[in-house]
Amino acid sequence: MRAARLLQILLLLQNRGRLTSTDLSRELEVSRRTILRDVDALTEAGLPIIVYQGNQGGIELGFNYRTRLTAFDAEEAEALGVLLNAKLGVMSELGMEQAAARARSKLIESFTDVIRARIADAAGRFEITQSTPDADPRVPAMAEAVRGRRIVLLNARSQTPQECHPLKLSFERGGWFVDDVRDPVRSIPQQEWGDINVSRKSFSTTLQRD
Repeated sequence: MRAARLLQILLLLQNRGRLTSTDLSRELEVSRRTILRDVDALTEAGLPIIVYQGNQGGIELGFNYRTRLTAFDAEEAEALGVLLNAKLGVMSELGMEQAAARARSKLIESFTDVIRARIADAAGRFEITQSTPDADPRVPAMAEAVRGRRIVLLNARSQTPQECHPLKLSFERGGWFVDDVRDPVRSIPQQEWGDINVSRKSFSTTLQRD
């Protein structure tokens, strides 16, 4: 968490110029004391952080330090604004909503002022809300299995459970589908999962051939 906050401070300073510790604490929702400790950590890491004291003081990056993404034209920036502003219910269902919001904020801060303005303009003019049906607790569990390459038993409480090595989880045609690494031809639809059990055992994505 702290590493992510340090990166956010760096992006805020490089794009907005001099900010006070109060500005940063408000933006990042932490105390001023935490911000000052973070600034010390950035300085110790060798970054050119300058702190000015007094009423007109603040914190800024020195030596014109910049790391920015600039290779976007107006249409690309607009499309990116719509994409980043889209409210996708699937992110919440996967348990990624908060992480996505943090990533969105960091990504936007990494752009130049002109591109950020175009992104903000597009986000204000276009709104996309895509919701999935009723939340299914099996989906985040399956997502964790995909991340950790964990073996999953489908229809686990039935007399004929099916072992699945979930390589990919996708949302299409109004439902979730899981791909088993051992069967690249067929995706297993959500309605066929039944009760699932995620094992502690992992699987390999390398298929063994006879």
